[in-house]
Amino acid sequence: MSTTIETNPLLDRLPPHLKQYIKPQNYEDYTPINQAVWRYVMRKNVDYLAKVAHESYLDGLRQTGISIDQIPSMYGMNRILKEIGWAAVAVDGFIPPNAFMEFQAYKVLVIASDIRQLENIEYTPAPDIIHEGAGHAPIIASPDYAEYLRRFGEIGAKAISSAHDMDMYEAVRKLSILKESPPPSPLPKGEGTLTPAQEEYLDTIKKAEEYVEELQHKKVEPSEIALIRNLHWWTVEYGLIGTTEDPKIYGAGLLSSIGESAWCMTDQVKKLPYSIDAIYQEFDITKPQPQLYVTPDFAYLMKVLEEFASTMAVRKGGWRGLRKLIESKQIGTIELSTGLQVSGIFTRMIQNEDNEVIYFETEGPTALAYREKELIGHGTTRHLNGFRSPLGKLKGINLSIENMGPRDLQAYNFYDGKPISFEFESGITVDGLNVTGMRNLNGKLMLIQFTDCTVRYKDEVLFSPEMGDFDMALGQEILSAFAGAADYLSFKLDEHIVSSTTIKNNISEKEQQLLTLYQEVRDLREGNISEERLSQIFEEVSTYHSTDWLLSLEIYELVYENNSATSTALVTGFAKAVLEHLIRLKEERPEIAHLIENGIALINQ
Repeated sequence: MSTTIETNPLLDRLPPHLKQYIKPQNYEDYTPINQAVWRYVMRKNVDYLAKVAHESYLDGLRQTGISIDQIPSMYGMNRILKEIGWAAVAVDGFIPPNAFMEFQAYKVLVIASDIRQLENIEYTPAPDIIHEGAGHAPIIASPDYAEYLRRFGEIGAKAISSAHDMDMYEAVRKLSILKESPPPSPLPKGEGTLTPAQEEYLDTIKKAEEYVEELQHKKVEPSEIALIRNLHWWTVEYGLIGTTEDPKIYGAGLLSSIGESAWCMTDQVKKLPYSIDAIYQEFDITKPQPQLYVTPDFAYLMKVLEEFASTMAVRKGGWRGLRKLIESKQIGTIELSTGLQVSGIFTRMIQNEDNEVIYFETEGPTALAYREKELIGHGTTRHLNGFRSPLGKLKGINLSIENMGPRDLQAYNFYDGKPISFEFESGITVDGLNVTGMRNLNGKLMLIQFTDCTVRYKDEVLFSPEMGDFDMALGQEILSAFAGAADYLSFKLDEHIVSSTTIKNNISEKEQQLLTLYQEVRDLREGNISEERLSQIFEEVSTYHSTDWLLSLEIYELVYENNSATSTALVTGFAKAVLEHLIRLKEERPEIAHLIENGIALINQ
């Protein structure tokens, strides 16, 4: 099995914590049925979407080198995407939302390399190569949209999540994997007795669905990542463009779903003008969407995105931003007015009567940075057990410490190597031996180091000498708060452990026989068509694989086109027999009747 990961220069720039999600595409793992599923969906999509998709879609297919007849290789996609300034990587299903956004910020498309089963040919809740490769990739050929996608990733990567978001991510990932995992043996069509293994399989899926539904209905305050994820869903995944009376499709979820791309154009789906209000519209990933949003153009998407970004903690900071980080229980960063950035898991803050933050704490490994670069000597090794500091102005002194020059410091007894005691307006007191200070590029003090230091607030000791040196952060306020570390190299972030992985069952002897027949029909299409051999294959399919419809449809296509090219457009006896078999399948399996009808209609065109 190949373990090569095809690359282009953009991928070389990715940080280690993103590279951990990349996996080889393993192109040889795609079966002939997988290829047939891709071909059916793409033929149907290109035929239909030419009428209803945004004008950049078909041109984008050509620019990104995506073929109708075969699943794209990552090598080919990267070679061509490089020309429009993007790259693509293969991953295993869903990845954490912040990581997904960050990939976009680096102009890298994340493509789940697996492909939906034949049973889920119209729609799957699991990300797959049809959704990503045939949905997302073509639209980025539009420069306006590509920049929106990049900017969205840049902002989304800073969005603060909650513990509930991670529970939801894990639950949806597990459900999507289960729904795309093959059953222990083919489930009976219609009435039929289930084996214990089949019952357990269906029960596991049902429980996973119920858990996702339970989480969806849980009353929690939506986090930033939850709100921006809604914007992503209603634009990047399920967006329409134009007017509510005459919309076109650009969302990848619609472009890759042969069922929903048609249904969304009916009056049964409500069309709403896109606005910032979409952040509050939840969605159910397992069901078709009852309403969609229409943007007048791609530039308007950027306007709404910036409108939302202006409400985020990354821009507003303050106590609300710090509170979001505390509630997230994940690594985040605050940036103080001096430019000092503190990254870690925040656990506590103290506020004054005006709600201003006068003290904060982190626990566990913490790092200090300036302009996204770790301060030398202030990584997680020094701050292994957390970081804590008061904030604000000193009592009785109009000049803030960060603005003090050398003479000012001397005037207020801030001598290196000398003991000092001072009090903040908040009432927090600091007593210790002043060691040294660190300034930013503008000359402002960012950090003062003390030894033998005690920090008190009312009756509580916040820091004592036995805890080691005390590094006090300087800054009157928190200007920004965002998810992740200021310098991603400060933390070992490349050890993400997923709770579930894609399930691949062993192929039975009967299934292998069917795969062989699919491959032979594919070979005949690409070489010289032999009606005699096709007839033999059809006999095997109709006798031993009587419920399979896609291979019979491919056989009918070849016979019909071969007769059209060599003699007459009239259906021959053999083609008629295949057609009658397909019509019988429509009656026996009404759930796939429309798929057969659509396939026949494409052939007749």
